[in-house]
Amino acid sequence: MNPFEKIFSYQLASRLEEQQIFTLTSQERSWLKLMLSSTAAELALDESTLNRLQQRLERDEVPSVHEVIVEKAASSQHTDFPELLIPLRRIMRKRQGVLLQRHNKYGQHMNPELGVPWKLEYSAARQEWYMYWFNLHRSAPMTTRLKHMYKVTEQSITKQQYDAVSQRMELHMQTERHEIAIQVLPIYNKELTRILHAFSCFDKRVRFDEQEQSYSIYVRFTNSEREYVLNRLRFLGKRVQIIEGDDFKQRMQDTALRALSRYGVTPVPVPDGDERSESNEQKWSESDALSTAATDSLHDEK
Repeated sequence: MNPFEKIFSYQLASRLEEQQIFTLTSQERSWLKLMLSSTAAELALDESTLNRLQQRLERDEVPSVHEVIVEKAASSQHTDFPELLIPLRRIMRKRQGVLLQRHNKYGQHMNPELGVPWKLEYSAARQEWYMYWFNLHRSAPMTTRLKHMYKVTEQSITKQQYDAVSQRMELHMQTERHEIAIQVLPIYNKELTRILHAFSCFDKRVRFDEQEQSYSIYVRFTNSEREYVLNRLRFLGKRVQIIEGDDFKQRMQDTALRALSRYGVTPVPVPDGDERSESNEQKWSESDALSTAATDSLHDEK
């Protein structure tokens, strides 16, 4: 048994999550205490939340990482949380409207707009915070980067208004969101934690097939994150295969064919059929070859 793994059974982890039970190791508590000492924690969390966490972790020791981790070059990415993140969260918890003052991507200030904030989301592909909101003046769903906002003021709205806007935003997000299904090849089930970590920044759900002893991961993402998801799939290589999502299958196949043609290899077509029992291993081995070639050509496709 790997001593660094907390829970091996995904079924057990799912059952605990359904009961709202979360397990924490002493190492995770110590690491959390170290992260709370960062200046970014004051921007990311409310003062009451930060104090409550610090009190709960008072008896835990802070890990000494300076002796084992050496920083050779600082990241050029802006990692701090936007200043408006906390006030927007407070307004959203109250289910109220907002008077938003922002500028466009050219830096030009726009007229104040009345709207209803619906969801805050961090885009792993662009490494930026976004707010999904409903513009009451235009009567249309909007998506705005938090870095383009410079002032928000809470505005009172009725429960009926908020419920109507919430329904509109739910329908809008369903059309803007995409979902693909990824199957983990059974021989790589032991790497499930690593595979899930590759999609840790996305909404996902996992289904386990006891008959085939295989995991299926359903990943949801927006249009702007399509290329990032493709990069994650190429990174995982032969460990996974796409079972739902025809456009993604086509993109992965095109990348694999380009890589094979570079090395003068003519791919053998896989026959269609529903022979799952006998042909699974053959299909998976051929998929392994294509996925491995696709990984080699990661930087060739733009």
